[in-house]
Amino acid sequence: MKICVIVPVYNHHKALKKVIKRLRPLALHCFLINDGSSVECSAILNNIAKEESQWLTLYDRDSNGGKGAAVIDGFLLAIRNGFSHAIQIDADGQHKIEDISHFVSISNSHPNHLILGKPCFDDTVPRKRLYGRMVTNLWIWINTLSFAINDGMCGFRCYPLLAVESLLSSTRIAHHMDFDIDIVVQLYWHGLDIINIPTDVHYPEDGISHFRMLRDNVLISLKHAQLFLGMILRLPKLVGRHLL
Repeated sequence: MKICVIVPVYNHHKALKKVIKRLRPLALHCFLINDGSSVECSAILNNIAKEESQWLTLYDRDSNGGKGAAVIDGFLLAIRNGFSHAIQIDADGQHKIEDISHFVSISNSHPNHLILGKPCFDDTVPRKRLYGRMVTNLWIWINTLSFAINDGMCGFRCYPLLAVESLLSSTRIAHHMDFDIDIVVQLYWHGLDIINIPTDVHYPEDGISHFRMLRDNVLISLKHAQLFLGMILRLPKLVGRHLL
């Protein structure tokens, strides 16, 4: 197995240096995807890429396309460079990066599974985001007819890239904040089994969130509706999966 890390970045330069410092000891190649960040952030990313060139690759997107677009570009880079698995992690410092070693260990034992972070929140979690997450996970359980996915919004996960490559060749995956939901449901529909790993999540006081309450909730709601229709079309297959 050959595992890398993908970090989508959009103006997260204040937190990113700490994230890079914590990633360095893990000895995994990292793809930083600059999703059309500001001049200031892009300059910092370029400096980081020069300083950490032995284990880090910076890819600059032409314009801001959304979290999903950035991660998908990371997948394509990883696949072209011969990686078998990719760990996705956010750039704002909310994830416990030290848990990557656990993700790697589980993935080595179960290389054909999707490894998902199951967030354990502390008191810093915004209440509105937490309640919205509960609704989203309810819809994910409906749209998969399963409780296999404990949390479909956590951006900390390890993907088997062979399955991702197959999915991307046949399906257009969402490019914005609905990406995490879309790809995890679609991979489950394509037969991928899931392993959920508890991981601590902390929202830094100076953290930058690009979640726009109205726009992104509309996008997520539309995605749930689209996935519900997809579930109806796949109903016999999904039911049969649970009977086997």
